[in-house]
Amino acid sequence: MAFENRRYLVIPTTITGSIDFNEVLETSVETLRLSVDGTQTFVKYEVTEVTESYTESYQDTETGEMVEEVVEAGIYGRPSIYSEEYGEYTHTEILQLLSTEQWTAPIEEDEV
Repeated sequence: MAFENRRYLVIPTTITGSIDFNEVLETSVETLRLSVDGTQTFVKYEVTEVTESYTESYQDTETGEMVEEVVEAGIYGRPSIYSEEYGEYTHTEILQLLSTEQWTAPIEEDEV
C-alpha cells in the first residue's frame, strides 16, 4: 500500500479540542495515539501536491460562461489545525518517529 500523499502532523495534546475530525483520518480524540509522556499526538490526512501552477478552464453551470482559474503550486488538503510550528511528516518519517522511546515504551520483561 502506497502512502505518498499521506501526511502526519504531530501536535501537542493541549490542542486536540481544535481538531476538525472531518478533515483528518481519525474519528475522535479517543482514537488518537499519544506519546509515551502523553504530551503529544498526531493526525493523519491526505494531501495533493501541485508542483507547477496551471490554468484550469470550466463552464459555469449558472451563467454558461467559460471560467479560467489559476491553480497555484503548493500543497492542498492540510487540515485547519495545520501550522508550520508543528512537525509534518511523510509515512516513512512518522514510522521512524513512532519507533523512538518518545512514542513507544520499552517492553518490560518479567523478572524470573
